[in-house]
Amino acid sequence: MKKIVSIILVLAMVLCMASCGAESVDYKVGICQLVQHVALDAATQGFKDALTEKLAEDGKTVEFIEQNASGDAATCVTICNQLVAEGVDLMMGNATAALQAAAAASVTIPVVGTSITDYATALDIEGWTGKTGSNITGTADLAPLDQQAAMIQELFPDAKVVGILYCSAEPNSVYQSDVISGYLTDMGYEVEVFTFADSNDVANVTTAACAAADVIYIPTDNTAASCTETIANVAIPAGTPIVAGEAGICGGCGIATLSIDYYDIGYAAGEMAYEILVNGANPGDMEIQYAPEVQKLYNAANCEALGISVPDDYAVLE
Repeated sequence: MKKIVSIILVLAMVLCMASCGAESVDYKVGICQLVQHVALDAATQGFKDALTEKLAEDGKTVEFIEQNASGDAATCVTICNQLVAEGVDLMMGNATAALQAAAAASVTIPVVGTSITDYATALDIEGWTGKTGSNITGTADLAPLDQQAAMIQELFPDAKVVGILYCSAEPNSVYQSDVISGYLTDMGYEVEVFTFADSNDVANVTTAACAAADVIYIPTDNTAASCTETIANVAIPAGTPIVAGEAGICGGCGIATLSIDYYDIGYAAGEMAYEILVNGANPGDMEIQYAPEVQKLYNAANCEALGISVPDDYAVLE
């Protein structure tokens, strides 16, 4: 009997501690990140930092339930459904597939996206006004594509063929490819598009792109970002320069980029989450936010390996 009483008391204490712990958390926020790489990791960290700091100013706390889908869109769906079952107060979708999964999982729980190239494309919204009109808002990672095309022209004015390399499964990359192709064609370049279905095709498709193009452009593509070593192992020996849509890809396999700061857009997304959770802001009425500035960066090691010089207004990519 004493043993039974002791067990009951221990269980009661455990339940009490669990209950007290739950009471100490004011908000439960779920995070679904498509894949682990430098840019998305920075955005997630910025989101967490901003929301934690803003809530701390009010004496409030947050518990993050953070999951990574390892590049699989179907896993994003599973993760977001689990987050809904957990009863989270808000979901953050990091990258397009994660946002789409969060949108499908709930039409009532607020969703904040980050690292999204184009919300209208991601959510299939016609007549885009800058707001979703639903339970979704967030920040975008799109650097101006006309300026990226101008960077290619500035660095490689004598090139004839520009290859665009990306994952066909990522609608954000398809969008960027379509838009920048128009700018490059207007500049007089011949554009050839090379797509891989997943990471297994990256080396072969990159080899084909290097054989056909004078310079390659890679948009903000998550699969490419997770395979930069594979791409570099083909492109550098082939002597084919790569201009990248963001700093993470550039650091792995590129020579230059017009990049945003992913930590900053993640931080801005965290501030938006705060406004929703604490001040009752309606996500559908909140304008999608963009990075406040872009920066010309170059990869010193890859430029040296390929014998490429960049203008003085390019900063070294750290």
